[in-house]
Amino acid sequence: MLRVVIAEDAVLLREGLAQLLDRFGHQVIATAQDAPGLRAAVQRDRPDIIVTDVRMPPTHTDEGLRAAIELRQRHPGLPVLVLSQYTAHAYAATLLASSAAGGVGYLLKDRIGQVADFVGALEQVAAGGCVIDPEVVTQLLSRRRDPLAQLTPREREVLGHMAGGKANQAIARELVVSEAAVAKHINSIFAKLKLDATGDDHRRVRAVLAYLESGG
Repeated sequence: MLRVVIAEDAVLLREGLAQLLDRFGHQVIATAQDAPGLRAAVQRDRPDIIVTDVRMPPTHTDEGLRAAIELRQRHPGLPVLVLSQYTAHAYAATLLASSAAGGVGYLLKDRIGQVADFVGALEQVAAGGCVIDPEVVTQLLSRRRDPLAQLTPREREVLGHMAGGKANQAIARELVVSEAAVAKHINSIFAKLKLDATGDDHRRVRAVLAYLESGG
């Protein structure tokens, strides 16, 4: 059972999410209708995961997203699943760039109607995974920028496995090489993509985002 905080200013959607998660055996321990309420609930109740809209009062721009990023900074590793009405690449990129160790998700609100997929995404994010809505991935791929042109075929292969969520040990097994060889390829990828030394987990997320934006 996951202990969940929901931040959503639309009361019908907020209550509907709470009932849905309850039906699947999870506990909604608090709800909020704005970013200050979300911050207070997390500080008070320490949930296993937060689910938040991007846009909330008072300006209805990106308060929910900014609050989620701030909360991840205050509580490292706090899983966050962001919901959006729109396919906004910038919001998805900002959320991923804030990640230090996975546990992030960005879904369109339409995905909630696919109940099993939504609950599965929530559970995957709570377990430390990274879930991006397929439509957002499609938009990222359509940008067709290729910062990966300087990577060797093996480095692109390693990065592809990273994008699939595999850890170094799993990549080594897949490619039948040593973990040291995988680590060497990953360090080369970081260097070629000019990803500063801000922590390997953070750089992995930024490298995967570059991979998605390039079309793989």
